[in-house]
Amino acid sequence: MRSTAYGWLMLAGILISVLWWSRLAKRDERLLIIYFVALFSAFLGAKVVYFAAEGWMFWDDPQRWIIWATGKTILGALLGGYVGVEVTKKILGYTQVTGDWFALIAPFGIALGRVGCLIHGCCVGRKCYPAWYTIRDSHGIARWPSVPVEIGFNVAAILVFIGLRRWRLFPGQHFHLYLIGYGLFRFFHEFLRATPRLAGNYSGYQIAALAVAALGIVGFVRRRNAPNVTQDVSAVS
Repeated sequence: MRSTAYGWLMLAGILISVLWWSRLAKRDERLLIIYFVALFSAFLGAKVVYFAAEGWMFWDDPQRWIIWATGKTILGALLGGYVGVEVTKKILGYTQVTGDWFALIAPFGIALGRVGCLIHGCCVGRKCYPAWYTIRDSHGIARWPSVPVEIGFNVAAILVFIGLRRWRLFPGQHFHLYLIGYGLFRFFHEFLRATPRLAGNYSGYQIAALAVAALGIVGFVRRRNAPNVTQDVSAVS
């Protein structure tokens, strides 16, 4: 029942974002191609980075095929989706900025997906002494509320980017800001999540988180130094 709810929530997030993006694509059909490439490359990146960070550890596990089929990471989705969009835009010759819309779509989809994690009982935090802020897993163990905290981060991000759009601040840079913010958030939040460690207290996801933040910084600097790029936040930005 829980896995079914998780699947339906993920599907709902995709359908809502498709409908939203389809409205934008009425002005240029290339936008729909960009969106679907972003979706495909995000799923691919989610799998590749998951396998590099954790999946390979289950090579000898009898359930490895099920684990590999269900395993994925948001960090890889952000990396893969970003690369897919940039490559597709170059191929199609699309020069306008699309990141400001993705800065709203991405945290919405991630927050909805994390609701699925909450229902499914996955992506849990580390064991803690029972306190007002802890939540109990399916075995009754008190844990850091990693999923609710991440939902809160993404809801806050949506509100911030709505404000930035309304006040026309940092046009064309919103997705870069999200990459920087989410990457740094996940790097530090990983210390409180129950994920496999590669060296000491560091996980493979922290390497991916730093890569996400670095990609955001590079993109921010490049966009700032490219004055000829269209940055119309009132349109598709």
